[in-house]
Amino acid sequence: MKNLVDEIKIWVDLAIEASIEASKKIITIYEKNFEVEYKKDHSPVTLADKASSDIINKYLSKTGIPIISEEEQIPSFEIRKTYPMVWLVDPLDGTKEFIKKNDEFCICIALIHENKPVFGLIASPTDKKILFGGSGMEVFYASFDEALLRLDKNKIQPLQHQGKLTIAHSRSHFNKKTMSIIDNMTSLYGEPSYIKKGSALKFIDLVVGSAQFYPRMAPTMEWDIAAGHAIYEAVGGEVLDFITFEPLTYNKMDLFNPFFIAKKKEIQLLKQDE
Repeated sequence: MKNLVDEIKIWVDLAIEASIEASKKIITIYEKNFEVEYKKDHSPVTLADKASSDIINKYLSKTGIPIISEEEQIPSFEIRKTYPMVWLVDPLDGTKEFIKKNDEFCICIALIHENKPVFGLIASPTDKKILFGGSGMEVFYASFDEALLRLDKNKIQPLQHQGKLTIAHSRSHFNKKTMSIIDNMTSLYGEPSYIKKGSALKFIDLVVGSAQFYPRMAPTMEWDIAAGHAIYEAVGGEVLDFITFEPLTYNKMDLFNPFFIAKKKEIQLLKQDE
């Protein structure tokens, strides 16, 4: 793993630079009127999604590692399964929130090694901040101006014990199944506090310790959460399949994620029949 970490560190600055340039482009579009198109699956897409994808691909292609991106042609599984490493990219996670202009969107870049997330980056174009790190690496949450400097003041420490539970949940995908899980958690830990937020920005709340539990009982794609998964594990969190309670894996035949729970390791797991 040490050699792999050293190798990954060479590419981290490229990912940071890509996310900053893409963020600036996204904001120039965000601050104007823009058209919304719809893909075959009826999900929205804008010029910002496409422009961000072009910029990120320009940087990451220098690594020689294949890229799987939401806005690009995805290779067949027969080809993808031969990749020992692959970038997973969501050039604009939270397009619906982008369209609503509520600032709750981000860029997600993850590096997958043998189906496991080993590095992640989440950039907020509106806050001008980046969270990044991964397996065997330190985690930083820094402004665009300071991200490349790796300053101690921007370093995130491993998660500490906290008595009261704060639950992060989706702004756009809150359903009865999610409510049932929250009810069970309330019976275990008392009435929780809540953070309601769109996109992978919820993983920033998990990593910095503002939230300790995030249930997701609605569809997501691998590129939506791989970056958050890599960073969260690096500080002592876990992202588990809701049915098997096994860690999620990536670059699968089906790029949809199962329903999952992201949580601090110390938090008791719910049994399926509870």
